Amino acid sequence: MLVFLDTEFTDFIQIDLISIGLIAEDGREFYAERNDYRREDCSSFVIAEVLPLLNRVPGAKCSSAHLSFRLREWFASLEKPVTLIFDYPSDWELLAEALRGDKLAELPANLSETLLIDHEMVSNEHFKEAYESSFGQDWPRHHALADARALRNGYMGWLVGSTSKGSNL
Repeated sequence: MLVFLDTEFTDFIQIDLISIGLIAEDGREFYAERNDYRREDCSSFVIAEVLPLLNRVPGAKCSSAHLSFRLREWFASLEKPVTLIFDYPSDWELLAEALRGDKLAELPANLSETLLIDHEMVSNEHFKEAYESSFGQDWPRHHALADARALRNGYMGWLVGSTSKGSNL
């Protein structure tokens, strides 16, 4: 099963998770926002573009410890194996840190592979068209769930476009 991941975080230097969005290829979603990140560690970009998009999903707020619990429950509900797809390496690192929690637990057994989407795929016309069409006024860029949905749509657009051209995947 493919699972698409996006995160929003404080900044590139003091990197700390703010929100996380996951969407499985079958449409099942996970979204959470941490209530214990440090706002003072946020870059001016994050303050202007990311923080105003929070609080759109009821029940999303949770502590770092509760996030770990919620993520592990969500992964446990998925079929095995899970291939995690993301477009930025820190997305995977932040997810792994959140899954491990304070007790440095093992990663879920069904998390079998990770796939970093490369420049060739994101620059593909089918990927770009499906990705860009995912955003709207209600779900703009830089909201982790909107970005995860767009990544899923872009990947599926790329897959369909590549398959229709007779490409060997």
